[in-house]
Amino acid sequence: MSVTLVESCAARLRESAAFRSKRDIGCVAARVEDAPRAVASWAERPARIALGDDTAAIPDGDGYLLLAAEGMIPEFLDRDPYFAGWSSVMVNVSDVAAMGGYPLAVVDVYFHAPSSQVDAVLAGIRDASTAYGAPLVGGHTTRRDSGPHALAVAILGRADHLMTSSGARPGDSILFAVDLRGEYRGDWPFWSATAGRSASDLRSNLAVLGRLADAGLVHACKDVSNAGVAGTLLMMLESSGVGATLDLDRLPIPVGVDMDRWLLTFPSFGFLFAVTPPHLAAVQAVLRAEGVVCEDVGRVDATRTLRLGRRGDQALLWDLGAAPFTGFSRHGFEHGASTVEPAGAP
Repeated sequence: MSVTLVESCAARLRESAAFRSKRDIGCVAARVEDAPRAVASWAERPARIALGDDTAAIPDGDGYLLLAAEGMIPEFLDRDPYFAGWSSVMVNVSDVAAMGGYPLAVVDVYFHAPSSQVDAVLAGIRDASTAYGAPLVGGHTTRRDSGPHALAVAILGRADHLMTSSGARPGDSILFAVDLRGEYRGDWPFWSATAGRSASDLRSNLAVLGRLADAGLVHACKDVSNAGVAGTLLMMLESSGVGATLDLDRLPIPVGVDMDRWLLTFPSFGFLFAVTPPHLAAVQAVLRAEGVVCEDVGRVDATRTLRLGRRGDQALLWDLGAAPFTGFSRHGFEHGASTVEPAGAP
């Protein structure tokens, strides 16, 4: 029996370095509590907030403080120092937006060597902080006489209403929203739609997610990361304890870009949403008004598997019942912990 196009595609994704890096998260997931006991001291909420999202949500009055951090690999700092600095802020701001929030401030930790292009890295951080309205308010810098350099940036944000990646439910539609007005950054798997864009445009695009959270139109949300759209959807499904079919024929893709490359692309603006069908058109309208492409690309079910569909064929990408992906799963919660549901979810 011949291997179909979509089966070959699924095999390449499973064997990719990006998928392996997400599976490595399981080493950490097995050693931490799914819903930290410290949350009990945050008396503002009765439920304990489970881990698994890119941003931690800390109850704060009527809303939530959001805390996240990202590190840049040394090769990225070496080959594209300005964009590495920019990206260190951009990815943090996207993580906060995916939770329905807005940024308050960032801090950096930067270890640099004599060969480091310090000015370019800091210029990228500074320009992105200005563009996204996330001021750099402090951090830690150390000069090393030898060895690789390293950069990590942490962000503090806030949300009035929360979106998580653990609220997807059987019957939900899967929306993929992505800004196709860009290009690849060299040979990196990064699709950048930020060049030439005004700060007001970039902020307006991300502010849409807060409006969606406030309106209660979305069951789950996750920003597309280095695992690409399929890997990010798999993380959402794992966190929610559900499954889905992803229709690759309906996936928005830039003109002239190969599907294999696109499936492992990290876009500067890319988000997945789980939305009940009656809210589908409303969510699409809000995002499309920002010039963002937003398409219905699949359906959530109860199988705990992710299947890819293409040109009439289907292939199993992952069976979460047989093997974890990151290890952060609703099915793995202990101590009777409960998750915080997205505000306004029926």
